[in-house]
Amino acid sequence: MTLLAFVCMLGPLVFFHELGHYLVARAFRIPAETFSIGFGREIVGWTDGQGTRWKVAWLPLGGYVKFVGDMNAVSNPADLDAIPEHLRDRAFQLRPVWQRFLVVLAGPAANFLLAILIFASFFAAVGMPQTDNGVVQVTKASPAERAGILPGDHILSIADRDTPTFEDVSNIVVLRPGEKTAAVVRRGGQVLRLPLTISTAVERDRFGQTYRVGRIGILGGQRTYVKLPAIELVPAATVYTLKVTQGMIDGLVQVITGRRGTEDLGGPIKIAQIAGQQASLGALPFVQLLALFSINLGFINLLPVPMMDGGHLFFYSLEAIRRRPLSARALEWAFRGGFAFVLALVIFLTMNDLGSLGLWDRLQRLIG
Repeated sequence: MTLLAFVCMLGPLVFFHELGHYLVARAFRIPAETFSIGFGREIVGWTDGQGTRWKVAWLPLGGYVKFVGDMNAVSNPADLDAIPEHLRDRAFQLRPVWQRFLVVLAGPAANFLLAILIFASFFAAVGMPQTDNGVVQVTKASPAERAGILPGDHILSIADRDTPTFEDVSNIVVLRPGEKTAAVVRRGGQVLRLPLTISTAVERDRFGQTYRVGRIGILGGQRTYVKLPAIELVPAATVYTLKVTQGMIDGLVQVITGRRGTEDLGGPIKIAQIAGQQASLGALPFVQLLALFSINLGFINLLPVPMMDGGHLFFYSLEAIRRRPLSARALEWAFRGGFAFVLALVIFLTMNDLGSLGLWDRLQRLIG
């Protein structure tokens, strides 16, 4: 179940990501040599009428589109002599920088678009989850009580982030265990800014996994599912997607600044485990997880790391500013550094995943 769920989740996400690159390139008449889901040896494939080889490879940890003019799967520019003469005017590396920028940007954009469509479909079928930002109950001796929050208050913002719904309150607090911040509340006709120290709680989910989260000790009202007019579905889903992305940025900033440990970071094993767990709960939780991971994939690919889409976008931006591309040697060293970073990150996250599964504790007990 875990392996099947992992493949069923990652495959569509990678396909939509690469399809974004491919379709925008086709719009600019840039031919593609290969469209691959996965890396390594080909399992199955076919060649279309445009000469593009569509294939599925044995290692399902990503994918790529190799355009004419690319030396390899990460779009390192090839030597001009290696490009067939009749295709040189259509080679990717020789197209205007704005076209290359849009082709690369289209991959992450496709992942965000997929998430928006999934959320919009969910809102159409079930309704948009929404709870008023009013406080119904305050736990005794809780951070909220110490801050002076009272039942009946409406929380307008926490940590300078607007909280129009109780879901927003929860999402902001959960990501900030132990953080000293402030809550802005409306009490009657007054707006008060109250100092707030979020407490830390360790919670265990139904699968036995533990998480370090923030809590302030308040309860909201009953959650409702609001049916939206068809014209409002996509805008509402877009706002929801932006809020999820903002949460990811918050989490990354906290890890970088040391406010959150790296134990919460997960790699391929963790992704497969979560996918299997959500699939066991039914189709709806799995599809919701698909949307979250689609946002995650789009966001990660926008980070300015060489080899990834964000790295290419960074170099194209420099090229547009300088009005000439970086030298081949500079790009080569940048991509080597990017490869080393990505490889080190994958190894680190895999070790993290194995630790979260208890492997290191069991080995320690065996050795001891």
